[in-house]
Amino acid sequence: MRKITLVVFCLLVGGAALINYGNGRHEASLPSSQPVSLQPSIYADLEGYQDIVALQNAFIRNAKQLKPTVVSINKLVEMPSNKRKIRKGTDGWLSNFQDWLSDSLKKKYLVESLGSGVIYDSRGYILTNYHVVENVDEIMVKLMDQREFSAKVVGVDPFTDLAVLKIFSFSSFPVPTFGSTKNLGVGEWVMAIGNPYGLDGTVTVGVISGTQRSDLGIATFENFLQTDASINPGNSGGPLIDLDGKVIGINTAIAKIGSGVGFAIPMEMAAQIANSLIDKGTVERGWLGVGIQSLTPELAVSFAVTREDGVLVNSVDVGAPAHQAGLLQGDIIISYDGQTALDSKSLQKLVAESHVGKSVRLKIIREGIEKIVFVEVGKYLS
Repeated sequence: MRKITLVVFCLLVGGAALINYGNGRHEASLPSSQPVSLQPSIYADLEGYQDIVALQNAFIRNAKQLKPTVVSINKLVEMPSNKRKIRKGTDGWLSNFQDWLSDSLKKKYLVESLGSGVIYDSRGYILTNYHVVENVDEIMVKLMDQREFSAKVVGVDPFTDLAVLKIFSFSSFPVPTFGSTKNLGVGEWVMAIGNPYGLDGTVTVGVISGTQRSDLGIATFENFLQTDASINPGNSGGPLIDLDGKVIGINTAIAKIGSGVGFAIPMEMAAQIANSLIDKGTVERGWLGVGIQSLTPELAVSFAVTREDGVLVNSVDVGAPAHQAGLLQGDIIISYDGQTALDSKSLQKLVAESHVGKSVRLKIIREGIEKIVFVEVGKYLS
């Protein structure tokens, strides 16, 4: 029996040696003077290849520069502690106090990810969405360097779905460069950075799919950028970034109609709201006190006008600024403060952004005749 076992063992050892010898011969057959290159240099001379590399490098650069300015916004939920046993007797009050103090010092919290935000000011002001912090009592902000801060709500604006938070540190915070959407075109490359599903610092890339999107039912005042850069739950409040590394929008929502459609608030609107919330804690909006609707071809025919852009006044509130200025039901507003009133949404935006108390020049059509009316903008009360 021992002889048989010894023979089997020798066969196994010999087989292993033959396999290793074969592998050694195979490795030795490789030309040692020409190391294998992993660099796809064969593509370097192809037309457009360097443009692709430059685009990739821009994405890498922007991600590196912008990530430290993007924060994770979380909710702290206190975990229930074990019920303390009430002790009786002369020493009971002292024991109960000691138990209460022990429970207070040992409180445990569950961290629940809510969304994202971007540092708006080096003093620690953070811009995010209103729906991210709505009805949240304890907010904890986490930076990309893993520092954590308790945050307070400075102000909110449900009408645009924006909010400003404040965290405190003796040192200043990094701030991104903010850009403009004035000349932004459909098809331009953009990046989104945020914390979808609690995954900190996630970067997605896409293009601008559309601008000035409204009537989406997301907010009262809508003027969204549309993008196909992936915006998932948790991206809300994070920045939308152009190819130059400038923040041009605040990511807000995912379309219910399907994947690949996301929306962001243009930076101009976001900055205006943020500055107002920081300075005043609230947002003042202009108000005329009229019911309006866009002028359609059918309405244009019925009111005997040749144009199809404009806003029809279908009601006037008694005592409102429009009433005091003499506006009437059936008037067609074609210009507001020197800017064309294309439709009801554009006029609503122009009025909302007007300074309260400002005297504004309106150009209207009444019974086929153009007239000029001056109205003093009132304050919109929510």
